[in-house]
Amino acid sequence: MTVRLAALAAFFSGLFAVSAYASEPINWRLGLQEAATPTMERIDSLHDFMTIIMAVITLFVTVLLIYTMWRFSEKRNPTPSTTTHHTGLEVAWTMIPVFILIIIAVPSFKLLYFADRTVEPDMTLKIIGHQWYWSYEYPDHGNFTFDANMIPEDELKPGQKRLMDTDYRVVLPVGKKIQLLMTSDDVLHNWGVPSFGVKLDTVPGRLNETWVQINKPGVYYGVCSELCGVNHAYMPIAIEAVSEADFKKWVTKAQTEFASVDDGVAPKLAATEKVDEDATASVNASFAITSNGIRLAQSKAGQ
Repeated sequence: MTVRLAALAAFFSGLFAVSAYASEPINWRLGLQEAATPTMERIDSLHDFMTIIMAVITLFVTVLLIYTMWRFSEKRNPTPSTTTHHTGLEVAWTMIPVFILIIIAVPSFKLLYFADRTVEPDMTLKIIGHQWYWSYEYPDHGNFTFDANMIPEDELKPGQKRLMDTDYRVVLPVGKKIQLLMTSDDVLHNWGVPSFGVKLDTVPGRLNETWVQINKPGVYYGVCSELCGVNHAYMPIAIEAVSEADFKKWVTKAQTEFASVDDGVAPKLAATEKVDEDATASVNASFAITSNGIRLAQSKAGQ
């Protein structure tokens, strides 16, 4: 009984929680994750607006069905009408849905154009999808680059999240307009961060664009949302939003820690990765099945 009461308490506390972490899903909570960008705030507003419209339509249809079943039952209407056409009704049930769709389309298109791109961004982040990890480039801050791999379960430290944390986090400043440029070097991936309102495909040979402006510091998580192969579930996204001053400090450190794209040198590998010294192989990805999941061991030559 005690366990059941505790489970119910957890369910309702999550259900009616008003202020919660913006970074990750909450057990038993309904609705969208808390918005961390202007785009997600508008998505929230459109979601609420659409929910009201759907509720009104559902209520109207339900009342109409109940009334029809009662009013035109066999007892109350023993001799049914033989009318087969009613011009007014036919015009109404054609035009009313059209008006509803127009009402929905206007804010929808405004949101699409708002999320598409920003004018004069403060910085650019390039995102590259791989099987199965992400690479990031900072072209406005020395053009350095690094890979972000999922931390294996047996190497997690206290506070790190299973299947969600990466060996290197993306660090971004709060309050800045950040242009996101996305592509892939093998197959379709999808860079999705719910709190940012971003879910965009990375397509080989093409560049997709969107933007974010993070409202408050914190760690925000996402995942690849496009089925991209056997390890699709093991390429998470971890973003740390910090103040502008802390971001500048991180950039200074990152410029010495990570390789530059301009040098043509591969970025530094995580401590969990194994480097292959064979100069004849450019990239050799091997995967080992362990008792607690799949560990990615990426080997690169020429280092």
